[in-house]
Amino acid sequence: MLARCFLCVMVFAAATLARADEPASDDGAQERTTGLPSKGTWTFNFDAGAGAFGFDNSLYANPKPDPSGNLSDNWLESYIKPALSADIGLDGGSAVFGKLSAVGERTFSAPPTLVGESASSLLAEDVYVGWRSGTSLGIGEDALQITLGRAPYKIGHGFLLSDGAADGGTRGGYWSGARKAWEYAGIGSFKAKGNTLEVFYLDRDELHDSDTHSKVWGANYELAIGENNTLGLTYLKTQSKTLSARDGMDVYDARAYVAPFRALPDLSFELEYAQEENGEALSSSGWTAQIAYTLSKVGWTPQISYRYAFFEGDDPSTPKSEAFDSLFPGFYDWGTWWQGEIAGEYFLANSNLISHMVRIHLKPSEKLGFGFIGYQFTLDHPESFAPGVTSDDVASEIDAYLDWKVNGNFTASFVLAYAEPHEAIEQGFGRTDAMRYGMVYLAYAF
Repeated sequence: MLARCFLCVMVFAAATLARADEPASDDGAQERTTGLPSKGTWTFNFDAGAGAFGFDNSLYANPKPDPSGNLSDNWLESYIKPALSADIGLDGGSAVFGKLSAVGERTFSAPPTLVGESASSLLAEDVYVGWRSGTSLGIGEDALQITLGRAPYKIGHGFLLSDGAADGGTRGGYWSGARKAWEYAGIGSFKAKGNTLEVFYLDRDELHDSDTHSKVWGANYELAIGENNTLGLTYLKTQSKTLSARDGMDVYDARAYVAPFRALPDLSFELEYAQEENGEALSSSGWTAQIAYTLSKVGWTPQISYRYAFFEGDDPSTPKSEAFDSLFPGFYDWGTWWQGEIAGEYFLANSNLISHMVRIHLKPSEKLGFGFIGYQFTLDHPESFAPGVTSDDVASEIDAYLDWKVNGNFTASFVLAYAEPHEAIEQGFGRTDAMRYGMVYLAYAF
C-alpha cells in the first residue's frame, strides 16, 4: 500500500511539473506552480519498458543471484519507474541532493502449468540524500561527496559489484532488471586531480524467498589518466547469513581500461583480476582480458573485439572450495557481464566457467547500432557442474543484436540468439536440441 501511495505521489508530481511549464492563459489567470520549494533544481523523470521474449528448447538453471521464477518458453515483461530528484545549493558553495523513485515490474503471459500465477511488484527504489562539497573546500569542484539511503553503486564495468537489487521471481521483470539501488548504501567519495577514493557499505535488496542477507563493505581507488585510461584497485569484505563461503570473505580486485598507444588511439584493452579468500572455506580467482580495435575512419565505424574470461570452479577432491563467487555483476554492454543472451542469462553463471568471446559492432548512424557476438563455453571443473558430467565442453552460442534510438525518448532493442549444447549439457541435463531465442524490447525515458 505504501508503495502504491508513493507511486501516486510521483505521478501527481509529474503532472504538476508538466503544467508548470505551460504559459499563463489569456484570461489573466495566475500561472500555476509545482508546489515544490523554489530553491534548488527539481527534476522529474519517468522511465518505462516492455518486452516480448520467445524461447525454443529453453533451459533454466537460475545463473543470476536471483531466480528467474521458472519462465516459460514465451513471456512478456514490463516496468515503470517514476522519479523525483532535487539538487539544492547551500551557502558557501556546497549542495545537498536527493532522489525518490519507485519501480513497478511484471512478468506475464506465461502458461500457468509451467509458471503458476504471473509475478508483479511495486516497490520503492531510490530513497537517498547526500551532500557534496562543490567549491566550499577550495580543493576542486565536488571533491567530497557523501550519499546515504537506498542508492545505486557500481565499480568499474560491473565485474563484481553493480546490481544492488533483485528482479525476477516473485517480483517479476527478470530480464528488464529495472531495480539497481541497494537496500541500504553508505558511500563516501573523495576526488582530486584524476584520483578517486571511495569507501562504502552496501546491503543488497534481495527476494524474500532467496535472501542470502548479503552485505559488502570496502574501499575503491581509481586513477584516470587522460580520457581513455583508468586504473583501479578494490578491497571488499562480504557477509552472508546463508552462504558460508561468502561470510567473512576478502576480495582483492585490480583492473585496467586503457588505450595506451598515442599512435594507435583506436586500440584498447580491458584487464581485470579478482582474488577471493576466506580462510579454510574458500580460495578462488576470476579474471578477464579483452582487446578491441575500432576502425574509426571506415564507414559504420566497425569495432572488432576478443575477450577471454576465466572463473574458477570447485575441485571436489580438496576440502576447501575453489568456486568463484561472482557476487553481484550487472549489465554494462551486450555480453557484459551476462555472457550470452541464452547461456549467460538462463543457465550459466560466472563460476566454473571459461569463455571465449568474439564480437563485431557496427554503427551506421548515431541512432542505430548493431552487432554479432560469438561464444565458446567450457568448464574449469566438469565434475562440479552437475552429477555425471565428465566433459568440459558446455556450449557455443551466437547472438545478433540491434539498438535503435527512435527519438530522444524511445529506444528499441532486438535480439536473435542460437546456442548449441555440447557434451557437458547432454551429460548433465540430457539436452541435445539447439536452443533458439528472440527478444523485442521498447524502452522509454523522460
